[in-house]
Amino acid sequence: MTRVLCPALILAAPSSSQGKTTITAALASMLTKQGKLVRVFKVGPDYLDPQILRQASGQPVEPLDLWMGGPEYCQQKMYEAALVADIILIEGAMGIFDGDPSSADLAAHFGIPIAIVMDVKGMAQTAAAIAVGLANFRDDFDVTGLIANNCGSERHAQLIRDALPASLPLLGTLKRSDAITLPERHLGLVQAEEIQAELKQKLAAGIEWIEASDLKYILDVVKPVEFHPVAKEKLLPIAPELAGKTIAIAKDTAFSFIYDANLRLLTDLGASYVFFSPMYDDVMPKADALWLPGGYPELHVDKLTSNLSMLQSIRDFAQTDNAILAECGGFLYCLESLADLQDNSFTMLGLLQGKGQMRERGGCQGMQTAPLPEGDIRGHSHHRSLSFDTPEPIAIGRRPKHPAPGEAIYRVGNITASYLHLFFPSNPQAIAALFKEL
Repeated sequence: MTRVLCPALILAAPSSSQGKTTITAALASMLTKQGKLVRVFKVGPDYLDPQILRQASGQPVEPLDLWMGGPEYCQQKMYEAALVADIILIEGAMGIFDGDPSSADLAAHFGIPIAIVMDVKGMAQTAAAIAVGLANFRDDFDVTGLIANNCGSERHAQLIRDALPASLPLLGTLKRSDAITLPERHLGLVQAEEIQAELKQKLAAGIEWIEASDLKYILDVVKPVEFHPVAKEKLLPIAPELAGKTIAIAKDTAFSFIYDANLRLLTDLGASYVFFSPMYDDVMPKADALWLPGGYPELHVDKLTSNLSMLQSIRDFAQTDNAILAECGGFLYCLESLADLQDNSFTMLGLLQGKGQMRERGGCQGMQTAPLPEGDIRGHSHHRSLSFDTPEPIAIGRRPKHPAPGEAIYRVGNITASYLHLFFPSNPQAIAALFKEL
């Protein structure tokens, strides 16, 4: 079996909000500016961080999750990246040991070293103590060193450096800078498409930020990792079961939670797809199936509800025998109405009985399996709304290791709808069946 060597590093942290995305994006931008081909991955399910990282690297950004995609999927994607990349950067999720599987599990499974990213504001020697504790909590992966973010001064950096053992070097210290801070909203970062000019400026500032630190020498400390392809018999079979089918996909700032891996699978299944905007287009394109992915419909209700010709176009499509998949934001769009945090109610498509209501705190979260009639499809849930007065579900999402019920899954005529975001490569045959005529 052919192997390939490529420098690779996972940037993980004690918790969220330590600066992982900002630093990963800045490193990718700097190396890309130097003429390096940088492939970036994101641990776990995430739509927003990859948009930023794609802009920084100029390359597609894939999610890596040992449960959602499976070990073979992750192995093959990294092998394919290693064939062309000068370096692979992987942004961790939450804290280094959070989740099951976690960033540490990915590091251990594939032998990829970790750089600990830590916001050191308000501490010095304690930062070293935390880093040592993280590095030694388990013995099945290696830690390359510590990246100290929000470091106040050279004296601050020296206190941390002196407290670290020789086995855990300080890879770089990054000064506090508002110029590189990425804007956020509920559910995470603001979408890259919404802040193109601002993001370009922040990535340029990020390059200067990295070049002012020892992190500019990152290629000198990242070691090559061996990557192997997956044996063909272990890969899920993909037949062109959707040959000749065209799938219309909603895509604009209201509907943008779309994995490149999902699009690639549709193509592998023989389908073609065409994007359209429920906000700005007059009618949906001619198609054999419709996918309404997640996003932020609650931020764009005025445009969505005032586009009467598009609403009618989708309603007309729903009267055919063609399949419709609606996920999270797409599910809310299919309901009778959606109310914002001030209880202002807006009329939606009305394809499904029920109402949506935005709320301050989170809803049902985490990894789940959707037990559909076509087969089990893995995915995840993350939202700040609830739905009520909905039909009886055909199934309930199953959590991997927790007995609590997951998201309700609805099937009304040709419409399959849920809060769940499905990861298509987890079951290609079920996805093919889902998008065929019901």
